[in-house]
Amino acid sequence: MRTTTTVRLAAFLLLSLSAPAFAAERPNILLFTADDLHAESLGAFGGRPLDLTPNLDKFAKESLRFNRAHVNAAICAPCRAIIATGRYSHRSGAMGFMNAREDVPDIVTTLREAGYQAGILGKVKHSTPKNSMQWDFSFDQPQLGNGRNPQLYYQRSKDFLAQCSQQNAPFYLMVNSHDPHRPYCNPEKLTRGAAMPSRTYRPDEVTVPGFLPDLPGVRAELAHYLNSTRRLDDTFGMVMQALKESGEADNTLVMFISDNGIAVPFAKCNAWFHSSRTPLLVRWPGVVQAGTSNDTDFVSTVDFFPTFLAATGVSGPAGLDGQSFLPLLKGQPQSGRDVVFTQIDSKAGGDAVPMRCVQNAQYGYIYNPFSDGKHWYRNNNEGKSMAAMNAAAKSDASIAARIELFRYRVPEEFYDLEKDPNCLHNLIHEPDLQPAIKSLQARLVAQMQRTNDPMLPAFQNRTDRTAVDQVLLQTYGPMKENTKPRRNSAQP
Repeated sequence: MRTTTTVRLAAFLLLSLSAPAFAAERPNILLFTADDLHAESLGAFGGRPLDLTPNLDKFAKESLRFNRAHVNAAICAPCRAIIATGRYSHRSGAMGFMNAREDVPDIVTTLREAGYQAGILGKVKHSTPKNSMQWDFSFDQPQLGNGRNPQLYYQRSKDFLAQCSQQNAPFYLMVNSHDPHRPYCNPEKLTRGAAMPSRTYRPDEVTVPGFLPDLPGVRAELAHYLNSTRRLDDTFGMVMQALKESGEADNTLVMFISDNGIAVPFAKCNAWFHSSRTPLLVRWPGVVQAGTSNDTDFVSTVDFFPTFLAATGVSGPAGLDGQSFLPLLKGQPQSGRDVVFTQIDSKAGGDAVPMRCVQNAQYGYIYNPFSDGKHWYRNNNEGKSMAAMNAAAKSDASIAARIELFRYRVPEEFYDLEKDPNCLHNLIHEPDLQPAIKSLQARLVAQMQRTNDPMLPAFQNRTDRTAVDQVLLQTYGPMKENTKPRRNSAQP
């Protein structure tokens, strides 16, 4: 009896003594976000020129690359609110540039209550959708060279990591580059406080995305975008250097994404394929197999909160909309990842332009309840590219038609994403595709019912403009008067 008791006591003491060590080994999380990065700009995702993102391409060789990753809202603040809350925009209240409800749990508070230190660099307001959500360490754009100085990101990262080491605490660090967000890097007119990128680019080095026309003005603007993208890569490299120097790299889950697509027409602030596709890279030594890719499963930002909880072992709140993809990180299969749902509600300035989208491996369906033939869509991401398109449209009917679609939309869109990822050919009325259209519509309805989406009645009454307008009024209040005469009366 004494021997058994002695053994049990020794085991208890051993576990007690080892508990702090086990606690210290809880994994850290470093989430790095680019701002308005086109997924296909990265060399790891087929980007050109090949030397544009050397640090990220090196990181990709150490990571699991997700080729079917998306953000659920292709606008900076709503996207980051989804990351913070693990809920779709209409489920948290953050339906645009507005706060989530205070009763909605968030990842920062949850991890801090479990003993994690929470730090953030850049995009602080956009990444903090609740007043009660507090960071332990916070520096924003002015203290980071307008969010465009790699050396300052390096120093602030080192400071935070040293703070966590001194407190013997695991960390959640969200690093938000302000590159390649507009204004793009013009070497002749650098933004105050910004650093020069390690390399600059010429218009003839640009590969124009297929959803834009290849025009000199587009190329000129995208050359400056490439400069900003290179500086983003410089920043990422410096933050990874700080992590390595801290000695915590092997115990840190690092994820890289862009918060939405590139800030040009037909990408950011919309629901097309290149609006929401994000270049997700995940490195986690000992868990993730380096240099691998997942070309099958759809994952999205609504899944980050539950994934972080599963990775850290922290007990989290109920009511999250996402699903942990920890099994995928471990190379295990996971069901329920054959589609992704994305949405837009209101954009900068408060203009409500609701869109709902569901995509699978082959097709994408979009419902635009705001499209009434009169509402003139615009955003602050048009720049010199749209100016070049407007000039070319005077003599090019195909470009004029693209602008017409961009400005007024149509209520429903359907694209074959395998053949047409640039979403150039709306197939909504194709007779042979009606079964596929109805199948995706049914998936969208099920999602709207499951998440109590206020746009469900609009979709169900989509042929009745008066009914749709009433739903929009009830959801978003009086719509902003934003109309312009069409070039012609024909629908695009």
